[in-house]
Amino acid sequence: MKVLDLDAVRAFVLVADLRSFTRAADALDTTQSAVSLKLKRLEAHLGKPLLERTPRLVRLSADGNAFLGAARELLNAHERALGALSVERRRLALGLSEHVAGPDLPQLLGRLNAHDPGLVIELHMGTSAALLTQFDERRLDAAIIRYGADEPPRDDAQTLFSEPLGWLASPAWLPRVGEPLALALLSPPCKVRDVALRALTAAGVAWQEVFVGGGMAAVGAAVAAGLAVSPLARRVAPRGLVDVGARLGLPELPESRVTLHSRVRDPRSAETLRLLANGLATG
Repeated sequence: MKVLDLDAVRAFVLVADLRSFTRAADALDTTQSAVSLKLKRLEAHLGKPLLERTPRLVRLSADGNAFLGAARELLNAHERALGALSVERRRLALGLSEHVAGPDLPQLLGRLNAHDPGLVIELHMGTSAALLTQFDERRLDAAIIRYGADEPPRDDAQTLFSEPLGWLASPAWLPRVGEPLALALLSPPCKVRDVALRALTAAGVAWQEVFVGGGMAAVGAAVAAGLAVSPLARRVAPRGLVDVGARLGLPELPESRVTLHSRVRDPRSAETLRLLANGLATG
């Protein structure tokens, strides 16, 4: 009877979810070569190729797709068995910036729960400034926020990735002739809002707020409805929006950095936090 290596199975599921050996290694706090070796041994043990490796991407083979569901069930059963002996569930108070979470957040949270069902995630959404204050007040165990390009991260910040901002609007949206540029923005304080307004002012572009939202879901809905244009990272915007910056001659927006602040010490919780961080980067 073949006995599967749970660590190798967990590495396979992470590679499948994150589509990257490097990001899977980061989530497991190990090296890419170690993850690759685990996968090769698992494939040899099963006698089936689970992955198709190319220089640019990693994707599942037909056997890998067939094995993935069973692999998740195996890991979940293992976690349930351990949980049956646990006196207390672990808890993670996490802050996530509105300008970092994207439309794939539901799928990502489902992936986290499947990976670590013993962890209770207490998720707080808000502006980067507010979440950083809550982290400093020790009301959050970790916070994932966005820094502007001209704003140096603090010494305790771990940079996860950088991405550009764009002027996004619905495909059919057009500015009204003779009127200032219509904007949909998060209510202040908001770093993305500040960067965008400074850029417009410096370029001599007249603007007006036509929609102010208390969260990204509201701003995204307003933009998708054709009310205005909004400075957003494409990854976090509703699907179907287009960048109209070049067409309208709007100033180019700088890249911004997404960073992690964490005081999580429990190894299992830290691994799940890394999975979240890497999932955001690939979203």
